[in-house]
Amino acid sequence: MTDPTASRPQPAGYFLLENEGLGLLDWQSAVEKIAAAENYWVATVRPDGRPHAMPVWGIWLDDVFYFSTSPQSRKARNIAANPNVVVTLESGVEAVVVEGTATVVADDEALSAFRDAYNPKYEWDFTLEQLQKDGVFAVRPAVAFAWLGNSEEIFSGSATRWTFDEV
Repeated sequence: MTDPTASRPQPAGYFLLENEGLGLLDWQSAVEKIAAAENYWVATVRPDGRPHAMPVWGIWLDDVFYFSTSPQSRKARNIAANPNVVVTLESGVEAVVVEGTATVVADDEALSAFRDAYNPKYEWDFTLEQLQKDGVFAVRPAVAFAWLGNSEEIFSGSATRWTFDEV
């Protein structure tokens, strides 16, 4: 995948648009933060429209975020009804937020790649057979946001939005 297109988000009242600050952040530095994180928040939408957010473990692999959850979990049931999700890191100071679409991973090659990255990261022991029945989801990004710092100057000078080409 080619790098997404970077721009400055401009929601009313949040950013000092005249502040050049740090400039746009580099997508690869955001990817490094996503890949290195241990805990993530996944937000889904319940069938009645109410939000649902839960922490998960996951991996970033080949420009896609992967996580495992039981097919009977609220997250999985929400995704079955509405595949739009948000994935965030724990930090609000060096934040990365990925909005995208989640799909069930059924391909054995992709499940094996997930297992091979996930097991050493979390000192876990998933088998391919477990993953085939227990549920792995892939979140393909549509848009992502990141910023640094907890001061208005740093925040407004580093906030970056990336948009991704549709696959």
